[in-house]
Amino acid sequence: MAKLIKMPEIAANATSAVIVQWSRKEGEAIKAGECLAEIETDKAVIEYDADSNGVLGKILAAAGQEVEVGAPIAVLFEEGETQVDIAALLAAAGVAVESPPGAGATASASASGSGATTTGVTEPEREPDAAASGRIFASPLARRLAQERGLALAGMTGSGPHGRIVRRDVEAAAQAAPATADATAAAGSDATLPGIAIPSASAAQGSAAFTDIPHSGMRRTIARRLSESKASIPHFYLSADCRMDRLLALRAEINAAGTRKISVNDFIVKAVAAALQSVPDMNVSWTEAALRKYQQADISVAVSTEGGLITPVVRNAGSKTLSAISREIVDLAARARSGALAPNEYQGGSFTVSNLGMFGVREFSAIINPPQAAILAVGATLSQPVVVDGQLAVAQVMKVTLSVDHRAVDGALAAQWLAAFQRCIENPMSALI
Repeated sequence: MAKLIKMPEIAANATSAVIVQWSRKEGEAIKAGECLAEIETDKAVIEYDADSNGVLGKILAAAGQEVEVGAPIAVLFEEGETQVDIAALLAAAGVAVESPPGAGATASASASGSGATTTGVTEPEREPDAAASGRIFASPLARRLAQERGLALAGMTGSGPHGRIVRRDVEAAAQAAPATADATAAAGSDATLPGIAIPSASAAQGSAAFTDIPHSGMRRTIARRLSESKASIPHFYLSADCRMDRLLALRAEINAAGTRKISVNDFIVKAVAAALQSVPDMNVSWTEAALRKYQQADISVAVSTEGGLITPVVRNAGSKTLSAISREIVDLAARARSGALAPNEYQGGSFTVSNLGMFGVREFSAIINPPQAAILAVGATLSQPVVVDGQLAVAQVMKVTLSVDHRAVDGALAAQWLAAFQRCIENPMSALI
């Protein structure tokens, strides 16, 4: 029996998503587990796999269309099925169906696999041929990637439906002419999105020239979540100076003997996990019904990408070696920057680390990543004067600032955790044993 395929909630709390492209045409067979379509969430492009065998009988949402979660996007026929009352399927799902007078509401697909036809169901808007209309048709993801890479869409040939430019076209153009793209971006030429004008100073008297860059879905989500976090979570902050001399010496020894280079951030993630194991009441988050206490330390690591900030998760970091943490962070960060993370890889952490030390930032305060209850902001390691046994000396010092949700964690508990973290950093072998 035919069934409706609905837009899945690929990302937690997502209300809609964009179909980048269909991997099958109407009338083509598909097996369970094969990619049916590519769907763009606010963080990445996800391959949506079919959950059963069948034939893609009817596409209800065109490539490039934004669709609400739960809304029908296609009809999957059973193998051998030739006549389907799509109107009845949509009506049963509570979807409005427009039927022209005297028209039926069935779809048919021949056994030879030719395309399905239908009457009585509102067709998704189909794009005219790009060359014929003179317009540039591109998926939202392709537009964003072209803008980020300084590429003009006008010179690209689209391989998507009806000549639409999709992600692979932008990536191919970027690989084919990186030097040209760089020169174009540096010269400030027309590498912005079509229809986005750059007014001259004379066009806006008394004001400087500017460019309006449309928000990506990822940037909108970051703005919404952080605004909600800052407005609704009662933040408080604790800071500590961590002596780094022993850690840096141990790191140099490990890197001299091993094949994989361990970063300071790898030690920090390990120390955060060890401190959460030492003070488990800190490994919590606030919900309206209860205080949620996590069984393991799943550490989110803030990664900067061209589209915005994303926080892939190192699962159960307390049980992993430094080298395992290092490998995982490198892999997650690389795939985060290429937009290839699956939702389960950046959702569900219990604590976040945000490190700006590599940029020379001495200290900063971070906004909590909801629904978590804490985030650790890490500054640069700098040479500073310290007093040791009453004598002035020079030491390598790293300043960290802990942002805490006061609903879930009190000040004394947060101070206890920060002290445990400081001990792990200043006596790094204790976190490794």
